[in-house]
Amino acid sequence: MEGRALLSVDEQLKVITSGTMQIVPLDELKKKLEKGTPLNIKLGVDPTSPDLHLGHAVPLRKMRQFQDLGHKVTLIIGNGTALIGDPSGRDSTRPPLTEEQVEENAKTYVAQAMKVLDPNKTTIVHNGEWLKPMQLSDMLGLMSKFNVARILEREDFHNRYTNGMSISLHEFIYPVLQAYDSVVINADVEMGGNDQIFNLLAGRDLMRAQGMEPQVALTMPLLVGLDGTKKMSKSYKNYVGLTDPADDMYGKLMSIADELIPMYFRLCSTLHVDEVEKIDAQFADGTANPYVLKRMLARNICDLYHGEGAGQAAEDTFDATFKRNEVPQDIAEFALSVVETNDEGMVYLAKLMMDVQIATSAGEARRLIDGGSVKINGEAVAPKCYNVVPELFSEGTTIQSGKRRWARLV
Repeated sequence: MEGRALLSVDEQLKVITSGTMQIVPLDELKKKLEKGTPLNIKLGVDPTSPDLHLGHAVPLRKMRQFQDLGHKVTLIIGNGTALIGDPSGRDSTRPPLTEEQVEENAKTYVAQAMKVLDPNKTTIVHNGEWLKPMQLSDMLGLMSKFNVARILEREDFHNRYTNGMSISLHEFIYPVLQAYDSVVINADVEMGGNDQIFNLLAGRDLMRAQGMEPQVALTMPLLVGLDGTKKMSKSYKNYVGLTDPADDMYGKLMSIADELIPMYFRLCSTLHVDEVEKIDAQFADGTANPYVLKRMLARNICDLYHGEGAGQAAEDTFDATFKRNEVPQDIAEFALSVVETNDEGMVYLAKLMMDVQIATSAGEARRLIDGGSVKINGEAVAPKCYNVVPELFSEGTTIQSGKRRWARLV
């Protein structure tokens, strides 16, 4: 979409500002756009985990919009900064990663990021190339440009300091190194989550101190997870992984709260801003059909990460499973011998559910049984019925837990 670079400043800003939290300062971004030349948009990522979820992809989606507008994108893999660990938003020091862990994670990060970004318009660099060889004199020169009192003002450090919690000295260096990344690549705009604003502004300060035109800081909101309250996170188990199978991805997205649909379209989908605004208007005037829109959203995101047609295929599977109550074709199979009887000659269903991996604990299994979401061959198990007769189980028996977890005995 090379023609995007010819759009007016106002038209570009309509796309750029969609879904953003902060642009500091906005007037400087306008001046940069008015030059009529492609800007260098920076996103630095520390590969601390091998797998990404939709929350991680929010800034990548904004980067793709910049690419479609004709701008350049520089993705910095923080194989240098990751050895320290970003303290932003943390109440404790991050455990250090080995260089081997960082490099292995970086491979999968780039592969997943390229599902969003245009590989032909993306420059990928590793900040270890300029950070690891740095001499002590160079490091001291950089650190002299920063004030410890100001660093302690940032919320995470301030809270830890006032509460008597540990702050390791090396954590102060992190924003310095991130700022230096901006100097090295001469960034026009640096992107990050809203908890990154201090680090992004540090880049502005250092570029100005080096006699360069300072970058603009652009932050994106944290995506709300499937639970509808907390940010999307693996630790909260409310995430949609970019490597999740299409069927699982579709099913998870169909479970989001209706009020999250506009946010997910704006931050996660490939729809143009004009189309997203039409969806916002439908919710505002009460004409929105959340179920239809949710299906559209799930198809779009599945196609993005699994290829065109994956969304429709996942939708067909979803309909077969949940609308017509059919058994999915591709479900995990377990040997009939997994069914064991206890001293009373009964099968303790909670243990069986754990053994066939449709419950993570006996407590969860009992809650599912009591909630009426456990079925054997399509028949719901009665609440409090934790022990069942072994005659219920034979080759071909299906056990269902909730809407998406199935097992078949063979």
